Amino acid sequence: PPLSLMKGFAELTGAEIVHAYGATETTPLVTVNRYKPSVRARLSGDDLLELKRKQGLPATLVDVRLVDGAGEDVPHDGVSQGEICVRGPWITREYHNMTDAEDRFLDGWWRSGDVGTIDPDGYLKVTDRLKDVIKSGGEWISSIDMENLLTSHPAVAEAAVVGLAHPKWQERPFVLVVPAPGQEVTLEQLHAHLSSAFASWQLPESFTTVTEIPRTSVGKVDKKVIRSTWAGHYGGADD
Repeated sequence: PPLSLMKGFAELTGAEIVHAYGATETTPLVTVNRYKPSVRARLSGDDLLELKRKQGLPATLVDVRLVDGAGEDVPHDGVSQGEICVRGPWITREYHNMTDAEDRFLDGWWRSGDVGTIDPDGYLKVTDRLKDVIKSGGEWISSIDMENLLTSHPAVAEAAVVGLAHPKWQERPFVLVVPAPGQEVTLEQLHAHLSSAFASWQLPESFTTVTEIPRTSVGKVDKKVIRSTWAGHYGGADD
């Protein structure tokens, strides 16, 4: 969740948010966010809260790695993104009666379909779903990170970010914004706000104001509908 939400929740309830990560195939735990003594001694204030936003450290007996599109390992530098792969005693190794699921595994590792980073301290951060990450000019842009930062702007009530086809860059970020009551939103405002965490080439060229974000029946942002509705926005070929 955004840092502003974590702070607000703590102030409102006095409760602490503890991040964890897992899936049905991992039954269910992969990581839990807990502070290493060395990290707690080194960080304080918002830096500790920022670390708490990550999904955390691998559980005992669980191994986590990141791989690129060629299946090669990605460095644990907290910046380089790759698909999260997991193995361990209770991690799924095959799917029952599914002969077409071989691409979900890599040399004994279960491929999660999630994209993330791992920092030098070993903390995993989930940055996107592989199907939702924005691939622009050979680089990856996290739609989740951009959404979280956008929703921390006081003029933005909700935001959704998808990658739309672009004739030159393969994909470019496209933003839907629900303004906060009584607020107006400009592209310049969004750029200024996003520039604290995103390079200039990662910033969206445009955005659209809407009254509500398309959602699925379970309340998740329906990025498939967004991509379909605004498919030709940048003049790229539809998938």
